[in-house]
Amino acid sequence: MPRAGLMSANETDRKDTSRIPSPAGDGAHALQPDSMASLALVREGDTLRVTLSGSWSLEGVQPAKSMQKAFSRLGEEGLACVEICAQDLGEWDSSLLAFVVDMRRAAGAHGLACELLLPESMQDLLRLAFAVKSREGSEKEKRKLGFLEGLGAKALEFPARFSDVLEFVGDIALSLGRLFRGKSAMRSKDFFAAMYECSVGSLAIVAITNLLFGLILAFVGSVQLVSFGAQIYVAGLVGIGMLRVLGAVMVGVVMSGRVGAAYAALIGTMQVNEEVDALETMGISPVDFLVLPRLLALTIMIPLLTVVADLMGMVGGFLVGVGILDLSPAQYIQSTINMVNFKHGVVGLAYAVSFGVVIAFFGCYHGMRCSRSAQGVGRATTTAVVHSLVGIIVSTAIITIICNVLKI
Repeated sequence: MPRAGLMSANETDRKDTSRIPSPAGDGAHALQPDSMASLALVREGDTLRVTLSGSWSLEGVQPAKSMQKAFSRLGEEGLACVEICAQDLGEWDSSLLAFVVDMRRAAGAHGLACELLLPESMQDLLRLAFAVKSREGSEKEKRKLGFLEGLGAKALEFPARFSDVLEFVGDIALSLGRLFRGKSAMRSKDFFAAMYECSVGSLAIVAITNLLFGLILAFVGSVQLVSFGAQIYVAGLVGIGMLRVLGAVMVGVVMSGRVGAAYAALIGTMQVNEEVDALETMGISPVDFLVLPRLLALTIMIPLLTVVADLMGMVGGFLVGVGILDLSPAQYIQSTINMVNFKHGVVGLAYAVSFGVVIAFFGCYHGMRCSRSAQGVGRATTTAVVHSLVGIIVSTAIITIICNVLKI
């Protein structure tokens, strides 16, 4: 009996409190919790008053036509201000906040002032919504620029981007100076881990791709050489081509897609998770800690991988020469020794060193400059690979011209 009496008292309290009017917009105590959402538009001089009422929820029915009409009336002539207020507002959730935010942004786009006369609880949430800026790359839709407009935008961005690249080069130079003075924050275990990733972790794919590339090069070269009875020169063609430039180029292409992209994704993800900011807060240089070990490891290991790539490429040529061109193993090996000079290997190592610097630089640069969103990480990874490949081509052209001028 006491339990039943207590329940009756509670029911009586609920009935009594339901008759007490509450401030508009309090979701816990709504005037009309079951009424449908509605929207009224009234024009008074140069002011458009938007009155919200009823219960606004994602599950309920919203006044779509009235909402669309509200947006369309923002373009009326002589309009200077939009006033958003609430009357008999019931329960509400994020659907109402989203509409208010869109209305305020649309009013701003039309050059109109926007005054919000809403409950304090809603005002607090709206202040938070407008205080936090949207992250770069988080928008679902962006206006597409025309060709000339996009070209002009890129041209205007170039000075700032070039200055940023030079700043990153300066940071690396200062980091190398600290390393030589013994004051760098680079850890030896990070350096050796990066060396392992660039060497043992990439050895199989480098060996297979260059073996197949040596086979292809021998096949292509033999098409014309066989017609002249000069198939013995396939050995020199494959040996010189692989040692001088092609072995290093193939290693560079493979490493840009495998390691350069991994650097950009790893450091970019650390940017998103604010781990780079944490390093700076602790007084640790991110360039010393993240960039320098990867740059040194890739610069050291790509020449060694190039040696393996050259050998595998010549093995591929050997298989074609002996198995298809009817050359004896001794003939092929002797022809390779006679035609291939030591200087070709040195030139190939010069290519490899430059490729290592280019791949590590662009991978780490785009990772450090990554915007803090998932889309930004993907864009940084793709851009790092593209810029690495372009850098490899440009480096190849420059070194080739220098070698021709010096007659090396």
